[in-house]
Amino acid sequence: MEALKKTPLYETHLKLGGRMVDFGGWNLPVQYSGIVEEHKAVRERAGLFDVSHMGEARVTGKDAFAYLQKILTNDIATMTPGRCRYSMVCYENGGAVDDVLVYKYSDEDYLLVINAGNTAKDLAWFEQNLFGDAKVIDESPLWAQLALQGPRFLDVLKEAGVSGPLPEKNYTFVPETVVAGIRCMVSRTGYTGEDGVELYCKASDGPALHAALCKAGEAYGLLPCGLGARDTLRFEAGMPLYGHEMDETVTPLEVGVGFAVKLNKEDFIGKQALLSPAKRARIGLHLLERGIMREHCAVYCEGKEVGKTTSGMPVPTLEGSYAMALVDISFAQKDEFEVEVRGKKLKAARAAIPFYKRS
Repeated sequence: MEALKKTPLYETHLKLGGRMVDFGGWNLPVQYSGIVEEHKAVRERAGLFDVSHMGEARVTGKDAFAYLQKILTNDIATMTPGRCRYSMVCYENGGAVDDVLVYKYSDEDYLLVINAGNTAKDLAWFEQNLFGDAKVIDESPLWAQLALQGPRFLDVLKEAGVSGPLPEKNYTFVPETVVAGIRCMVSRTGYTGEDGVELYCKASDGPALHAALCKAGEAYGLLPCGLGARDTLRFEAGMPLYGHEMDETVTPLEVGVGFAVKLNKEDFIGKQALLSPAKRARIGLHLLERGIMREHCAVYCEGKEVGKTTSGMPVPTLEGSYAMALVDISFAQKDEFEVEVRGKKLKAARAAIPFYKRS
């Protein structure tokens, strides 16, 4: 059996008492103090996540822009250096290879951040579709990535010490700034529904940066957070997760990320398939009876099975059990559903996604 991969912060997690689990072949902390406690810290104060398992691919060369326009569903023509953008990468059938973040350094230099479990598959797809003067380099082993999220994130950064600019607007980044004496690329992005930043530094600097931010965050109630809170936070914020809400059989239009698909763009892989109307839609559900909806529960409407849940859990910020589901598009606007939980059909109501929005 293949040994689990470790991020540069593996020893840090052990020291902090992280409960380690196998996450897609990586040895990562699911929690430290407790999922609900960590979730609340992010919603109310600040939380710090190690996301160094994410993949990074550098795309360079004179044809880097043309190449990315071909493999990405979003249009990067309007991007200026210092901006980042969410996009999907699709197969010819419109199904998702992955969802990615694209960082533009220049017309000939971009960084793609990709899902950890998809890194090898994505890199193979990128290579397979290369053309002209464009190169794809796997930079994943070079980076440590930390996500500092929550309303007090700026206080924590200032306490740690910042020399240089910070990104002021969402989906912008600063290629180099010094945080706690460590050179970082700082991005105004996150996967929690809260304000915050993601900091990219040299892999070897990851543990020192994490320690400095934890120390600086003591005054503001910051907690180190694990995968458990990362999942509950992204779920409440209605953010899709590859392998749950999306995969090679689900199109971006079905999952509700049509904003990242620009059909007026000249051509991209999957465009022809995406010109056809979506057959399914992602909806939110709130359980009206006792029970917990998890993924893969059958969803019924008017006595007919119309889809399946893709993620489900009790949400810490709101009372009750919620789920996201992929259902037949003709039932997507209905209000009353039933969800099969442990062999019993329980009443559920359609709920707006995201379930939680920061005020």
